[in-house]
Amino acid sequence: MSPLQSQIAPLLGSLLASAFLAPMMLPGHAQDAATKAELAPTGTLRVGLVEAPSAGLIFVCRAADGGLDGVTADLGADLARHVGLPLAVTLFPNSGAAAAALQAAAIDVSFMPVDATRRQVIDFGPGYYDLESTYLASAGSGITDVAQVDRPGHRVVAIEGTTTFRASARTLTRTQPLPVPSVAEAVARMRAGQADAFALSRDTLRPVVLQVPGSRIVAGGFQQTQVAVAVPKGRPASLARVTAWMDEVKRAGVVRRIFDARGFHDDAVAP
Repeated sequence: MSPLQSQIAPLLGSLLASAFLAPMMLPGHAQDAATKAELAPTGTLRVGLVEAPSAGLIFVCRAADGGLDGVTADLGADLARHVGLPLAVTLFPNSGAAAAALQAAAIDVSFMPVDATRRQVIDFGPGYYDLESTYLASAGSGITDVAQVDRPGHRVVAIEGTTTFRASARTLTRTQPLPVPSVAEAVARMRAGQADAFALSRDTLRPVVLQVPGSRIVAGGFQQTQVAVAVPKGRPASLARVTAWMDEVKRAGVVRRIFDARGFHDDAVAP
């Protein structure tokens, strides 16, 4: 073999290998591109989060630097990094509004409690937290457990369009919850003496107690469900992608580290 042939042979080998491998690689790249296009049709991952006065395992709040504090803010950012897409966050006053935006495909992903009503209009991936709904009772109500809430004349508030509102309405027989648009509005009514009990998840009520003097979280609960990642219906590749991501971040301890970093050391990650 001449010196020129010795130089050309490796180059030809590389070209032939590339030509052979290219058709094998294209389907995977095309599939990934198609999944991204379904997950984020605008090219940006639009994540819907729910705002409240205090950050928690579901709710987010504004940080001093203008950013967002809360577990779901961290989860949304991690998902965007995982799929390699820019992130745009839309804030909603309650999870019912976020669910409606998902149903309308105005956003691509959210995190919210699961119930049968929502399963009819949006799709859920794995849960990351097991939620219990209960009540915050005012100082003057005399209410100490869930059963005592259900008495004639008790003024109960709950956030409209949420799983907690629906569960409260189902389980109360002698009174009914009045819908309010946000946690902030419910807290304002409790502080003003315009409500005797506020229905919400137990974890979210912990900081609310400090905002309503003399209030207490009652014993017992009236709903147990999971908080899960959610996507619009009719996007099977999106659902598969967020399912694989959530399973992985739970397995790898990422969700546990997010809980701990946000101060939720005693709250368990859903299996």
